[in-house]
Amino acid sequence: MSGSGVRGCWRSKLRSFDIIVQRYNEYILSPRTVGISQRTADMLWKLLLRSQPCRLCSFRKMPLASKSRSPLACFVYTTDHQSNQENKRTVEKLYKFSVDVRKIRRLKGWVLFEKETYVEEIAGVLQQLGADEAAIASILERCPEAIVCSPATLNTQRELWQLVCKNEQELVKLIEQFPESFFTIKDQETQRLNIQFFQELGLKNVVISRFLTTASNVFHNPIEKNKQMISILQESYLNLGGSEANMKVWLLKLLSQNPFILLNSSAAIKETLEFLQEQGFANSEILQLLSKLKGFLFQLCPGSIQNSMSFSKNTFKCTDHDLKQLVLKCPAILYYSVPVLEERIQGLLEEGISIAQIKETPMVLELTPQIVQYRIRKLNSLGYRIKDGHLGNLNGTKKEFEANFGKIQAKKGRPLFNPVAPLNVEE
Repeated sequence: MSGSGVRGCWRSKLRSFDIIVQRYNEYILSPRTVGISQRTADMLWKLLLRSQPCRLCSFRKMPLASKSRSPLACFVYTTDHQSNQENKRTVEKLYKFSVDVRKIRRLKGWVLFEKETYVEEIAGVLQQLGADEAAIASILERCPEAIVCSPATLNTQRELWQLVCKNEQELVKLIEQFPESFFTIKDQETQRLNIQFFQELGLKNVVISRFLTTASNVFHNPIEKNKQMISILQESYLNLGGSEANMKVWLLKLLSQNPFILLNSSAAIKETLEFLQEQGFANSEILQLLSKLKGFLFQLCPGSIQNSMSFSKNTFKCTDHDLKQLVLKCPAILYYSVPVLEERIQGLLEEGISIAQIKETPMVLELTPQIVQYRIRKLNSLGYRIKDGHLGNLNGTKKEFEANFGKIQAKKGRPLFNPVAPLNVEE
C-alpha cells in the first residue's frame, strides 16, 4: 500500500473513532442521563465500540482522558454541588496512600468530584490509632466517603467508639471490619446518650460495640424512645409471668440477641401479644416463644402469623391443640412465611421424608433445602437411611450435626466381634 493510502486508512479510522466519541458525549451530556453511574457509562462505551469494526479496538487506549480513567469519565457526575471534573488533589493524595482509585471510581466515584476532602487528615487519625498503610488503603477503598468527613466530626466519632472499646487496637480492628458504620456520622449527641444508657442498663461494652457496627440505627433512636421500649419489654415480661429476679438477665440476653427489637413500636408489641393470647397460648407459652425466637416475634404482624399457622394446620392436618404443640416445638413456624415453609416441606418430601416424620420432628423445618440435601447425603454414605428412621440425626446446628454424624460413623466402624477374646477351637 502506498504512503498516501496508509494515511487515508488511518484518517478513516480516526473519523470513525471520533463518531464514537461524539455519540458518547451526546448521550452522557443529555439532560436525561446526567448523573448516571460510572458503571453504566463504561457499559455504554463498550457497546459503542462493539458496534464498530474490530479494528477500532486498538483505539480504546488512546489518551482521551487520564490513563487511570475510562474515556470521558469526568463527564458522568454533574450536579449543582459538584464539579464536572475529578478533584486532582484528592486523587493524588489517595495515590500517595497506595489507594486503588479505580475501585473508588467503580463503587462510589462521586467522592472524587467533591471540592473539599480530607484524605490526609483521615489517614492521619487512622495512623494515630495504629493502622498501617495496608489497613488505611483498604478502609479508604471500601468506604471512600470517609474522605468527606471533617476532622472535627471524625474526632468526636472516635471518642464515642472509644467509650466501648478497650483500647485503640480494638477500635482499629472494628473500623477495618465495619468502615461504613464508623464513617456514617450523624446524631452524635444522641449516640452518646444511648451508649451511656446501655452501659447503665448493664450491657457489656463488647455487646454495645456490636450494636454500633451491625445495628447502628438503634443509636439514632431518641433516647426517650429506647427507654420507652425497654420499659414495655420489662412490663411484658412481668405480665407474662416472668419473675422480677430474672427480668434483668432475660432482658439483657434478649437485647444482645436482637437489638433491632428496639426499632419496633409499642403498639406492635401489644398487638402481637394480644393476638397470641387469642390463639389460645398461655402466658408462659408466649414467654417461651418470645425467648426461643429471640424477640423476632415482635417484628411479625398478626396477619403473617395467622397465615403461617393456617398453612401448617392444613399441611399437617392437625387440630388446634396439635398445632399449638407443633408451634411450641418449632417456633420458627410462626416466623417463616408461607412460601418459605412450602419450599422447605417440599424439599423434605422430595428426599423421601413423610409428612408424619416432619410432624414428629418439626425442628427440621429450620434447615434450608440445601442443608437438608447435604446432611442426607452424608448420612447415606454411612448406610443410614433417614427416610426410614427418626429425623433427629438431621437436626441441630452444624456443630451438633457433625457430632451426631461422628457417633454414627464410630458405631458403624465398630467390629462385630471382640478381637481380644479367645477363640473356641476344637483341638
